[in-house]
Amino acid sequence: MEFIYVIVILALVFDFINGFHDAANSIATVVSTKVLTPFQAVVWAAFFNFVAYWIFELKVADTVAKTVKPEYITLTVVFSGLIAAIIWNLFTWWKGIPSSSSHTLIGGFAGAGMANAGTMDAVQLSKVMPVVYFIVLAPIIGMLIGMIIHIITLNICRRMSPGKVDSVFRKLQLVSSAAFSLGHGGSDAQKVIGIIAAAMLSQGLITDIKHIPDWVPIACYSSIALGTMFGGWRIVKTMGQKVTKLRPVEGFSAETAGALTLFGTQHFKIPVSTTHTITGSIVGVGLLKRVSAVRWGVTLSLIWAWVLTIPVSAALAALTFYILNSFS
Repeated sequence: MEFIYVIVILALVFDFINGFHDAANSIATVVSTKVLTPFQAVVWAAFFNFVAYWIFELKVADTVAKTVKPEYITLTVVFSGLIAAIIWNLFTWWKGIPSSSSHTLIGGFAGAGMANAGTMDAVQLSKVMPVVYFIVLAPIIGMLIGMIIHIITLNICRRMSPGKVDSVFRKLQLVSSAAFSLGHGGSDAQKVIGIIAAAMLSQGLITDIKHIPDWVPIACYSSIALGTMFGGWRIVKTMGQKVTKLRPVEGFSAETAGALTLFGTQHFKIPVSTTHTITGSIVGVGLLKRVSAVRWGVTLSLIWAWVLTIPVSAALAALTFYILNSFS
């Protein structure tokens, strides 16, 4: 029984790392447009990360908990998946690569489950395949919504002076940043809730994710908010200025598009990457200035990280599982 406490602590450590790794998703645009200072931005984002606890049902958590078929879930499987996810998150944070914390967690869990079963049949494809599809779809949806919102916004503001536009959207960007932070908290904290639920289900401590003790979601939302408070400054620079230069009006459009995408995918129980979503939104807004406004070299390097995250995390988790099993 003590092992499950270790897993809960490890899951909360991952949640904290997720927060500072993905803080850039919530604050990069609002910092790069100088609407908020870095400190103000992380406090703002962390607050709304936590408030998401009262906004969203545990739909994404339920999907993550069912990534691996119940008969193949053990505490060693969950532990191995978490170790792999933490290693990949720390590596990509160190390199300043905005990879997906969501995908590394799901990839790690799936990889450990397959190692335990000795077959790919351990994975519930009905749960995993939408995640795979949305590696491509989430940034495209974010990009298209970002373009639409920005076109509407520019038309509304076409008679306003540049100074007035800047002043208005500095205020509105606080709203869009808050909305995206809500979506980030509601999406990413739930993935850790799902992992803890999977561990509890495997031990018969709960019979359904709806019966998970209240302290689990509260602890998860608190951990991701605390992680966001520390910020992932290496990634903030990449997301805030290296993809494309942003003004407040563009930051508003990108954040609003990202928030709408996250709210929609949350509703349909799809664990998407907040990183992919906001990157697509930023690219969409940048494209409306001109194609060359987007730094495609940086963007392509991000895409490579996205493609590699799930298979690398799965391989790391499988290796961890085999090593642990050799000592048992």
